Amino acid sequence: MDIGTTKMIAKKEGGIGWMIFNQPEKRNAVSFEMWVAIPKIIKSFENDPEVRGIVLTGAGDKSFVSGADISEFEKKRSSPEDVKIYNAAGDEAAAVIQACTKPTIAMIRGICIGGGLGMALNTDIRIATEDSIFAVPAARLGLGYRYGAMKRLVDVVGPSYAKEIFFTARKFNAQEALQMGLVNRVVPTSDLETYVKSYTDHIAENAPLTMQTAKMAVDAIVTDESQRNRRAVDEMVTTCFASEDYIEGRRAFMEKRKPQFKGR
Repeated sequence: MDIGTTKMIAKKEGGIGWMIFNQPEKRNAVSFEMWVAIPKIIKSFENDPEVRGIVLTGAGDKSFVSGADISEFEKKRSSPEDVKIYNAAGDEAAAVIQACTKPTIAMIRGICIGGGLGMALNTDIRIATEDSIFAVPAARLGLGYRYGAMKRLVDVVGPSYAKEIFFTARKFNAQEALQMGLVNRVVPTSDLETYVKSYTDHIAENAPLTMQTAKMAVDAIVTDESQRNRRAVDEMVTTCFASEDYIEGRRAFMEKRKPQFKGR
């Protein structure tokens, strides 16, 4: 896969696609070329029938993603047109992750700040180490957060916690993040990869159409009613019942064996 940069890594292992932010010397801060590469990677995994789920993580042991690469801002965001181009790349990256029909997991180790937290919030499940740190320091930088990014945070943690995160601009530890709902699980640092591997093993074994339908239904439920596409959800439910996987699931249950789902 040609993703146009060495600062992102894309690989497949056991039915799972791995997207790795690979700039550890800058704590995996996301550069413009990395923003541009994200949709290419996610779409490739989306279109690969062998990929059942996607994990996002950072290279090294210090950081998931520490935010945008601010050292680029003088060149990449120095004019209104440059800002528009840069923001469009970030918006597309976020939209593609959110729109992915396959389960996505953020495997968080260490720093998860600013755009890094935004990246994690775009995934379905967030699993963090007990030494992870979370923050949105926008109020210390004079930055304005766009509506889409703010809405995602509010959808996950609610309005009161979202305001606390922004008003204080302070760092929150993993237990505070768990309490707020920023993350689903907190595990010992040494157990992170094993724990996530267990999750991805379950995902890779389960029926892809059922997971896709569940994700579509949950996303529809939290979407404004005027934009909610219940018909699409109903059609996916019908597709599940008409699928070969449904037949395989029933037979495997009766025969007391593990089902072999094919996503069709």
